[in-house]
Amino acid sequence: MFNLGSWPLPIVFVIFGVAAGVIFIVGKRLTNDADELADETGLGEAIMGAVFLGAATSLPGIITSVTAASGGYAELAISNAVGGIAAQTFFLAIADMFYRKANLEHSAASMENMLQSTLLIALLVLPLLAAMLPEFTLFSIHPITLAMPLLYLYGLRMTRQLRDNPTWEPQRTSDTRIEAEEEEERSDASPRRLWIQLLISAAIVGFAGWVVGRTGIAISERTGLSQSVVGALLTAVATSLPELVTSVAAVRRGALMLAVGGIIGGNAFDTLFVAASDVAYRSGSIYHAINERQIFLIGLSVLLTGFLLMGMIRRERHGLGNIGFESSLITVSYIGAFCLLAFFMN
Repeated sequence: MFNLGSWPLPIVFVIFGVAAGVIFIVGKRLTNDADELADETGLGEAIMGAVFLGAATSLPGIITSVTAASGGYAELAISNAVGGIAAQTFFLAIADMFYRKANLEHSAASMENMLQSTLLIALLVLPLLAAMLPEFTLFSIHPITLAMPLLYLYGLRMTRQLRDNPTWEPQRTSDTRIEAEEEEERSDASPRRLWIQLLISAAIVGFAGWVVGRTGIAISERTGLSQSVVGALLTAVATSLPELVTSVAAVRRGALMLAVGGIIGGNAFDTLFVAASDVAYRSGSIYHAINERQIFLIGLSVLLTGFLLMGMIRRERHGLGNIGFESSLITVSYIGAFCLLAFFMN
Protein backbone atom coordinates (compact mmCIF):
# COMPACT_ATOMS: atom_id res chain seq x y z
CA MET A 1 0.00 0.00 0.00
CA PHE A 2 1.32 3.42 -0.98
CA ASN A 3 4.59 1.96 -2.32
CA LEU A 4 6.69 4.87 -3.54
CA GLY A 5 9.63 2.77 -4.70
CA SER A 6 8.82 3.19 -8.40
CA TRP A 7 7.40 6.72 -8.29
CA PRO A 8 9.40 9.57 -9.87
CA LEU A 9 11.51 11.33 -7.23
CA PRO A 10 10.04 14.82 -7.96
CA ILE A 11 6.56 13.41 -7.29
CA VAL A 12 7.79 11.96 -3.99
CA PHE A 13 9.09 15.38 -2.95
CA VAL A 14 5.77 16.99 -3.96
CA ILE A 15 3.83 14.50 -1.82
CA PHE A 16 6.24 15.16 1.05
CA GLY A 17 5.69 18.92 0.67
CA VAL A 18 1.90 18.62 0.54
CA ALA A 19 1.85 16.45 3.69
CA ALA A 20 4.14 18.93 5.47
CA GLY A 21 1.84 21.78 4.39
CA VAL A 22 -1.22 20.01 5.80
CA ILE A 23 0.61 19.52 9.10
CA PHE A 24 1.53 23.22 9.16
CA ILE A 25 -1.98 24.53 8.38
CA VAL A 26 -3.94 22.26 10.71
CA GLY A 27 -1.48 23.00 13.53
CA LYS A 28 -2.91 26.49 14.07
CA ARG A 29 -6.40 25.04 14.55
CA LEU A 30 -4.99 22.76 17.23
CA THR A 31 -3.60 25.73 19.15
CA ASN A 32 -6.84 27.68 19.17
CA ASP A 33 -8.89 24.72 20.39
CA ALA A 34 -6.33 23.69 23.04
CA ASP A 35 -6.07 27.26 24.36
CA GLU A 36 -9.83 27.52 24.83
CA LEU A 37 -10.06 24.05 26.38
CA ALA A 38 -7.34 25.02 28.87
CA ASP A 39 -9.75 27.57 30.31
CA GLU A 40 -12.96 25.58 29.83
CA THR A 41 -11.65 22.47 31.60
CA GLY A 42 -9.65 24.30 34.28
CA LEU A 43 -6.55 22.24 33.47
CA GLY A 44 -4.50 25.34 32.72
CA GLU A 45 -2.22 26.14 29.80
CA ALA A 46 0.88 24.37 31.10
CA ILE A 47 -0.96 21.06 31.62
CA MET A 48 -3.04 21.39 28.43
CA GLY A 49 0.10 22.24 26.46
CA ALA A 50 2.15 19.43 27.96
CA VAL A 51 -0.46 16.68 27.63
CA PHE A 52 -3.13 17.29 25.01
CA LEU A 53 -1.55 19.83 22.67
CA GLY A 54 1.85 18.22 23.01
CA ALA A 55 0.48 14.76 22.25
CA ALA A 56 -1.75 15.93 19.37
CA THR A 57 1.01 17.84 17.60
CA SER A 58 3.36 14.89 18.16
CA LEU A 59 1.19 12.42 16.23
CA PRO A 60 2.92 13.01 12.86
CA GLY A 61 6.31 12.35 14.43
CA ILE A 62 5.38 9.16 16.28
CA ILE A 63 3.66 7.71 13.21
CA THR A 64 6.72 8.56 11.09
CA SER A 65 9.10 6.88 13.57
CA VAL A 66 6.94 3.77 13.99
CA THR A 67 6.50 3.50 10.21
CA ALA A 68 10.28 3.66 9.73
CA ALA A 69 11.03 1.22 12.59
CA SER A 70 8.51 -1.37 11.38
CA GLY A 71 10.24 -1.28 8.00
CA GLY A 72 13.63 -1.94 9.60
CA TYR A 73 14.87 1.67 9.29
CA ALA A 74 16.14 2.05 12.85
CA GLU A 75 18.41 5.01 12.10
CA LEU A 76 15.61 6.97 10.45
CA ALA A 77 13.17 6.19 13.29
CA ILE A 78 15.50 7.42 16.05
CA SER A 79 16.80 10.40 14.07
CA ASN A 80 13.24 11.54 13.41
CA ALA A 81 12.32 11.22 17.10
CA VAL A 82 15.26 13.01 18.70
CA GLY A 83 15.76 15.35 15.74
CA GLY A 84 12.20 16.52 16.26
CA ILE A 85 12.93 17.32 19.92
CA ALA A 86 15.91 19.46 18.90
CA ALA A 87 13.90 21.19 16.15
CA GLN A 88 10.99 21.95 18.46
CA THR A 89 13.27 23.48 21.08
CA PHE A 90 14.72 25.65 18.33
CA PHE A 91 11.16 26.62 17.31
CA LEU A 92 10.62 27.96 20.82
CA ALA A 93 13.56 30.32 20.27
CA ILE A 94 11.86 31.45 17.05
CA ALA A 95 8.60 32.03 18.96
CA ASP A 96 10.59 34.16 21.41
CA MET A 97 11.19 36.63 18.55
CA PHE A 98 7.44 37.23 18.28
CA TYR A 99 7.08 38.34 21.91
CA ARG A 100 8.56 41.80 22.23
CA LYS A 101 7.69 42.72 25.82
CA ALA A 102 10.32 40.47 27.42
CA ASN A 103 12.14 37.21 26.88
CA LEU A 104 9.83 34.22 26.69
CA GLU A 105 11.89 32.29 29.25
CA HIS A 106 11.24 35.11 31.73
CA SER A 107 7.54 35.62 31.08
CA ALA A 108 6.52 31.96 30.84
CA ALA A 109 8.70 30.55 33.63
CA SER A 110 6.63 28.20 35.79
CA MET A 111 7.30 25.26 38.06
CA GLU A 112 5.31 23.00 35.70
CA ASN A 113 7.45 23.91 32.68
CA MET A 114 10.68 23.61 34.67
CA LEU A 115 9.68 20.18 36.01
CA GLN A 116 8.75 19.04 32.51
CA SER A 117 12.22 20.13 31.32
CA THR A 118 13.96 18.00 33.94
CA LEU A 119 11.66 15.09 33.06
CA LEU A 120 12.62 15.51 29.39
CA ILE A 121 16.34 15.35 30.21
CA ALA A 122 15.83 12.18 32.27
CA LEU A 123 13.84 10.56 29.45
CA LEU A 124 16.51 11.44 26.88
CA VAL A 125 19.23 9.82 28.98
CA LEU A 126 17.44 6.45 29.14
CA PRO A 127 18.07 5.52 25.45
CA LEU A 128 21.75 6.35 25.94
CA LEU A 129 21.89 4.01 28.95
CA ALA A 130 20.08 1.31 26.96
CA ALA A 131 22.65 1.57 24.16
CA MET A 132 25.45 0.99 26.67
CA LEU A 133 23.75 -1.97 28.41
CA PRO A 134 23.86 -5.55 27.12
CA GLU A 135 21.50 -6.28 24.23
CA PHE A 136 18.89 -8.06 26.32
CA THR A 137 15.33 -8.13 24.99
CA LEU A 138 12.03 -9.73 25.89
CA PHE A 139 9.97 -10.42 22.76
CA SER A 140 12.44 -8.12 20.93
CA ILE A 141 11.68 -5.27 23.39
CA HIS A 142 14.39 -3.80 25.62
CA PRO A 143 13.50 -3.29 29.34
CA ILE A 144 14.28 0.45 29.03
CA THR A 145 11.35 0.68 26.62
CA LEU A 146 9.02 -0.39 29.44
CA ALA A 147 10.60 2.08 31.88
CA MET A 148 10.19 5.15 29.64
CA PRO A 149 6.36 5.42 29.68
CA LEU A 150 6.33 4.73 33.42
CA LEU A 151 8.75 7.59 34.04
CA TYR A 152 6.72 9.83 31.71
CA LEU A 153 3.46 9.11 33.57
CA TYR A 154 5.18 9.67 36.92
CA GLY A 155 6.42 13.04 35.65
CA LEU A 156 2.90 14.02 34.57
CA ARG A 157 1.56 13.07 37.99
CA MET A 158 4.20 15.20 39.68
CA THR A 159 3.37 18.13 37.36
CA ARG A 160 -0.32 17.96 38.21
CA GLN A 161 0.45 17.72 41.94
CA LEU A 162 2.69 20.78 41.73
CA ARG A 163 -0.06 22.73 40.00
CA ASP A 164 -2.65 21.78 42.62
CA ASN A 165 -0.31 22.11 45.63
CA PRO A 166 2.63 24.35 44.69
CA THR A 167 5.62 24.18 47.00
CA TRP A 168 7.17 27.30 45.50
CA GLU A 169 6.60 29.72 42.62
CA PRO A 170 8.85 31.86 40.39
CA GLN A 171 8.93 35.44 41.63
CA ARG A 172 6.27 37.47 39.87
CA THR A 173 7.44 40.52 37.92
CA SER A 174 5.73 43.08 35.73
CA ASP A 175 6.56 40.91 32.69
CA THR A 176 5.32 37.62 34.16
CA ARG A 177 2.21 36.41 32.38
CA ILE A 178 -0.51 34.83 34.51
CA GLU A 179 -3.19 32.84 32.72
CA ALA A 180 -6.06 34.61 34.47
CA GLU A 181 -4.74 37.97 33.27
CA GLU A 182 -4.72 37.04 29.60
CA GLU A 183 -7.55 38.66 27.70
CA GLU A 184 -8.23 36.66 24.59
CA GLU A 185 -11.11 36.41 22.18
CA ARG A 186 -13.08 33.24 22.72
CA SER A 187 -15.35 31.41 20.33
CA ASP A 188 -18.88 30.35 21.26
CA ALA A 189 -18.03 26.69 20.76
CA SER A 190 -18.96 24.28 23.56
CA PRO A 191 -16.26 22.16 25.23
CA ARG A 192 -17.70 19.09 23.45
CA ARG A 193 -17.34 20.77 20.06
CA LEU A 194 -13.82 21.92 20.92
CA TRP A 195 -12.82 18.35 21.85
CA ILE A 196 -14.27 17.05 18.57
CA GLN A 197 -12.41 19.70 16.57
CA LEU A 198 -9.20 18.86 18.44
CA LEU A 199 -9.56 15.14 17.69
CA ILE A 200 -10.35 15.71 14.00
CA SER A 201 -7.34 17.99 13.61
CA ALA A 202 -5.15 15.44 15.39
CA ALA A 203 -6.37 12.68 13.03
CA ILE A 204 -5.55 14.81 9.99
CA VAL A 205 -2.01 15.62 11.13
CA GLY A 206 -1.56 11.97 12.14
CA PHE A 207 -2.34 10.77 8.61
CA ALA A 208 -0.11 13.46 7.15
CA GLY A 209 2.66 12.22 9.46
CA TRP A 210 2.28 8.70 8.06
CA VAL A 211 2.67 10.11 4.54
CA VAL A 212 5.79 12.01 5.62
CA GLY A 213 7.22 8.77 7.02
CA ARG A 214 6.64 6.86 3.77
CA THR A 215 8.06 9.63 1.62
CA GLY A 216 11.04 10.03 3.97
CA ILE A 217 11.95 6.37 3.49
CA ALA A 218 11.69 6.77 -0.29
CA ILE A 219 13.82 9.94 -0.27
CA SER A 220 16.53 8.23 1.78
CA GLU A 221 16.62 5.22 -0.53
CA ARG A 222 16.46 7.16 -3.78
CA THR A 223 18.84 10.06 -3.05
CA GLY A 224 21.59 8.26 -1.15
CA LEU A 225 21.25 10.63 1.82
CA SER A 226 21.82 8.94 5.17
CA GLN A 227 18.79 8.08 7.25
CA SER A 228 20.15 10.42 9.95
CA VAL A 229 20.12 13.44 7.64
CA VAL A 230 16.70 12.61 6.20
CA GLY A 231 15.30 11.89 9.66
CA ALA A 232 16.78 14.88 11.50
CA LEU A 233 16.57 17.51 8.77
CA LEU A 234 13.57 16.50 6.65
CA THR A 235 11.02 14.28 8.39
CA ALA A 236 11.73 15.64 11.89
CA VAL A 237 11.31 19.26 10.80
CA ALA A 238 8.25 18.46 8.67
CA THR A 239 6.48 16.53 11.44
CA SER A 240 7.45 19.23 13.94
CA LEU A 241 5.74 22.00 11.97
CA PRO A 242 2.66 21.89 14.26
CA GLU A 243 4.93 22.86 17.15
CA LEU A 244 6.29 25.81 15.15
CA VAL A 245 2.90 27.16 14.15
CA THR A 246 1.29 26.41 17.53
CA SER A 247 4.06 28.03 19.56
CA VAL A 248 4.16 31.17 17.41
CA ALA A 249 0.35 31.37 17.31
CA ALA A 250 0.12 30.88 21.08
CA VAL A 251 2.70 33.61 21.74
CA ARG A 252 0.85 36.03 19.46
CA ARG A 253 -2.39 35.21 21.31
CA GLY A 254 -0.65 35.95 24.60
CA ALA A 255 -0.90 32.31 25.74
CA LEU A 256 2.74 32.07 26.80
CA MET A 257 2.34 29.14 29.18
CA LEU A 258 0.64 27.18 26.40
CA ALA A 259 3.48 27.96 23.97
CA VAL A 260 6.26 26.87 26.31
CA GLY A 261 4.29 24.00 27.85
CA GLY A 262 3.33 22.73 24.39
CA ILE A 263 6.95 22.53 23.28
CA ILE A 264 8.44 21.11 26.49
CA GLY A 265 5.55 18.74 27.14
CA GLY A 266 5.50 17.70 23.50
CA ASN A 267 9.22 17.00 23.64
CA ALA A 268 8.79 14.84 26.75
CA PHE A 269 6.03 12.94 24.95
CA ASP A 270 8.25 12.66 21.85
CA THR A 271 10.79 10.59 23.76
CA LEU A 272 8.14 7.87 23.74
CA PHE A 273 8.65 7.75 19.94
CA VAL A 274 11.86 5.91 20.75
CA ALA A 275 10.05 3.41 22.97
CA ALA A 276 7.31 2.91 20.36
CA SER A 277 9.98 2.45 17.68
CA ASP A 278 11.65 -0.29 19.76
CA VAL A 279 8.33 -2.14 19.92
CA ALA A 280 7.83 -1.77 16.15
CA TYR A 281 11.43 -2.79 15.36
CA ARG A 282 11.43 -6.58 15.10
CA SER A 283 15.16 -7.19 14.65
CA GLY A 284 16.03 -6.87 18.34
CA SER A 285 16.79 -3.82 20.46
CA ILE A 286 16.59 -0.63 18.43
CA TYR A 287 18.96 1.04 20.90
CA HIS A 288 21.74 -1.26 19.72
CA ALA A 289 21.02 -0.42 16.07
CA ILE A 290 21.80 3.28 16.47
CA ASN A 291 25.16 4.84 15.67
CA GLU A 292 27.16 7.90 16.67
CA ARG A 293 24.87 10.21 14.68
CA GLN A 294 21.84 9.31 16.80
CA ILE A 295 23.91 9.63 19.99
CA PHE A 296 24.99 13.07 18.74
CA LEU A 297 21.34 14.07 18.24
CA ILE A 298 20.33 12.87 21.70
CA GLY A 299 23.22 14.83 23.23
CA LEU A 300 22.16 17.91 21.25
CA SER A 301 18.57 17.62 22.53
CA VAL A 302 19.82 17.37 26.13
CA LEU A 303 22.03 20.42 25.59
CA LEU A 304 19.23 22.56 24.11
CA THR A 305 16.82 21.56 26.88
CA GLY A 306 19.48 22.48 29.43
CA PHE A 307 19.83 25.94 27.86
CA LEU A 308 16.05 26.42 27.99
CA LEU A 309 15.90 25.35 31.63
CA MET A 310 18.76 27.74 32.46
CA GLY A 311 16.76 30.54 30.83
CA MET A 312 13.66 29.83 32.92
CA ILE A 313 15.74 29.72 36.10
CA ARG A 314 17.79 32.86 35.38
CA ARG A 315 14.80 34.74 33.87
CA GLU A 316 16.71 37.42 32.00
CA ARG A 317 14.23 40.09 30.84
CA HIS A 318 16.11 41.31 27.77
CA GLY A 319 19.02 39.64 26.03
CA LEU A 320 20.52 39.81 22.55
CA GLY A 321 18.14 41.88 20.44
CA ASN A 322 14.61 40.62 20.94
CA ILE A 323 15.45 37.20 22.39
CA GLY A 324 17.12 35.95 25.54
CA PHE A 325 20.74 34.88 25.77
CA GLU A 326 19.69 31.25 26.25
CA SER A 327 17.44 31.41 23.15
CA SER A 328 20.45 32.76 21.25
CA LEU A 329 22.53 29.81 22.49
CA ILE A 330 19.79 27.41 21.36
CA THR A 331 19.69 29.00 17.89
CA VAL A 332 23.46 28.95 17.36
CA SER A 333 23.85 25.43 18.76
CA TYR A 334 21.00 24.01 16.66
CA ILE A 335 22.18 25.51 13.37
CA GLY A 336 25.82 24.64 14.06
CA ALA A 337 25.02 21.06 15.06
CA PHE A 338 23.03 20.35 11.94
CA CYS A 339 25.69 21.85 9.71
CA LEU A 340 28.08 19.36 11.29
CA LEU A 341 25.60 16.52 10.81
CA ALA A 342 24.86 17.36 7.17
CA PHE A 343 28.38 18.13 5.95
CA PHE A 344 30.75 16.17 8.19
CA MET A 345 28.80 13.24 9.67
CA ASN A 346 26.64 12.18 6.70
